[in-house]
Parts: sequence; structure tokens; C-alpha cells
Amino acid sequence: MTSPEKTRLLFVCLGNICRSPTAENVTRHLLQARTGPVSAATVLCDSAGTSGYHVGAPPDRRMRQAAQRRGLSLTGRSRQFEVADFEQFDWILAMDRSNQRDILAVAPSGQYRDRVRLMCEFCRQYPDTDVPDPYYGGADGFDYVFDLLTDACGGFLDFLDREIS
Repeated sequence: MTSPEKTRLLFVCLGNICRSPTAENVTRHLLQARTGPVSAATVLCDSAGTSGYHVGAPPDRRMRQAAQRRGLSLTGRSRQFEVADFEQFDWILAMDRSNQRDILAVAPSGQYRDRVRLMCEFCRQYPDTDVPDPYYGGADGFDYVFDLLTDACGGFLDFLDREIS
């Protein structure tokens, strides 16, 4: 499942402006502090949305503010998930079950099912099964999602370490 050059991760939510770009940027940040088989030198990250609502838009201002409060900046531009992403990425991490269903619905004959996982499967401290979408809520929701994703992304990197070793 892991490419010979680098392991490629794709984080996917609905619009690719809140949850998935946060997971992408948090993971990049966490990778900077790691050495060994799972590090910034060996893992590439990207994000996408199952819808085309916000194609080309930067991460949501409120999500960027939640990141800034933690000393991190969110970069990137929204793009829509494509069938070709199945071939381009080793792991596709869905933010919720609805996103996972939408991703799997476009998979040719279900052959990529094993590489599509729910982000919250990797939480170490939070009991959530889905990453809630903070888009229609207040600042507290964005802060919660940022902290939840920091936990889940760290847990995924630990999982990946075990998979590669």
C-alpha cells in the first residue's frame, strides 16, 4: 500500500475548507517533529472535498483563526475529490461516515475500500466516531475540531509507523 518513494495521504471532508485542510496542515506540522520512517521526508499530504462547493477557496477564516491561536497557519486551496485520487494516494482519510460513503460510491468495483478510513478511528483521547463539521457553528466548534484532529492525526501517524516498521 505504501509507495516506494513516499507515503501519500489524502484527507477528505465535504467542502475542503474546514476539516480536511486542517488535518492536512496539522499532519504536516506533526511530521516536522518526527524522524524515521514516518516523517516530513517520507510522507506527503493533500486534502479534497466530496463536493465542489468551494473549489479554489482557501481554508475557512474561522478555521484559520483556530489554527493561529495554536501557532499554526492553514494553507491550501479547496479542490474536489476525483476518481484518480484512488491511484494517487496510499491512504484516504474521511472526516465522517457521509464523506466515506461518498468516496466509496465512486470507487470502481470497491477495489480501494481498504485504503479509505475514518479519521476518528485514530483518535487517542477523543471518543468521537466522526469529525463534526464546524461550518454552521461558533468558534468553540472550530477549536474543538482543531484539537480533535490534532489527536487523530497524531494517532494516524503512530499507526502508520507501526504499519511501515
